[in-house]
Amino acid sequence: MGAGNSHSDGSPVALCFGPELLSYDFGPSHPMQPDRFGLAVSLARHAGLLALPRLSVLPPSPATDEEIGAVHDEDLIAAARRLGGRRGRGPGEDGVRFGFGSDTPVFAGMHDAAALVCGASIAGARAVARGEVLHAFAPAGGLHHALAGRASGFCVYNDCSVAIAALLAEGVERIAYVDVDVHHGDGVQWIHYADPRVMTCSVHESGLYLFPGTGFVQETGEGSARGTSVNVPLPPLAGTDEWLTALREVIVPLVEAFEPQVLVSQDGADSHHGDPLAHVQTTMEVFPAMWREIHDLAHRAAGGRWLALGGGGYQPYTVVPRAWALLLAEMLDTSLDGGVPEAWRTEAEAAGGVRAPASYMEDRAPERIAAQAAHVRAETARAVDAARKTLFPLWGLWI
Repeated sequence: MGAGNSHSDGSPVALCFGPELLSYDFGPSHPMQPDRFGLAVSLARHAGLLALPRLSVLPPSPATDEEIGAVHDEDLIAAARRLGGRRGRGPGEDGVRFGFGSDTPVFAGMHDAAALVCGASIAGARAVARGEVLHAFAPAGGLHHALAGRASGFCVYNDCSVAIAALLAEGVERIAYVDVDVHHGDGVQWIHYADPRVMTCSVHESGLYLFPGTGFVQETGEGSARGTSVNVPLPPLAGTDEWLTALREVIVPLVEAFEPQVLVSQDGADSHHGDPLAHVQTTMEVFPAMWREIHDLAHRAAGGRWLALGGGGYQPYTVVPRAWALLLAEMLDTSLDGGVPEAWRTEAEAAGGVRAPASYMEDRAPERIAAQAAHVRAETARAVDAARKTLFPLWGLWI
């Protein structure tokens, strides 16, 4: 470890985690493997982050039906509990009606596992809202696709919105949500679309090419919440520079104008060029740069109050653990440099049967031909320009 981008106040940080969270598991053939956050916490431990005096570990307890019901319909909660108790059976017509099926299959104990994920995110939200910690990280969270009445996109419940509801219940009046997952944060957007207290921001691969097919610039919120839904849809093959440009030139100034009391981030690691479920080409370099940008934004705009959640990422033995260990290091004002601990490499290779990277930043950047690079730059500029022209005037910002 080394000195990082320090905010130098020594404020406490919480890791909201316990091994029981690995029960959120769709099975060995599903792309979302719980190893992604289990190995991230293991890497943080091997790197010495969990021994730092600023860090405390908050074990999760399940969210109650009332806490989940702050954003989800009672019928969905009842269906998740009912279907999760039917061992060895598919969703049936009943389950399909609530979004369960091919991408979000039924598994035993589904409600209990999803309630634990929500509980971990609530624990972090409350610790931040009550001033017990300045930053909190819930790596099992970030399940941003579930809608009020439907499971979707590997997400039984939407812990992001459940945590936001918990912050509102604690008296927080303005919350900015920043989502850098490669997929649009649709569930969070639609749940809070008419709530002027919550600004939802998402940088993602355009819905023209990628699930869930939403997240266009014109989705700006409704009624008194107009201007609080922010989207920057990027083209396929967008790389690190394009991702950071969208974050810095659109989302950062709008969040600053919104003046939130708490910043919530969804920190999916699936924009990486090797991810099998998208077409974007960022490298490992994007992750520490994004975490630093979000960390700085939390201090400038929200008094440092920051709840970070996990999210997508489908390279569970190589990319995701490094990305999220780097995120926790950023929260702790330190850096992880050089080689990853050999003990962790051995663990990751045994778990995944693949070669684990030797260093935190090991990567091989994809090559784009000149015409591709020019097209991506032009499309990114158009997306950024459209978002600024659509949203900046609503917040008194110069275009």
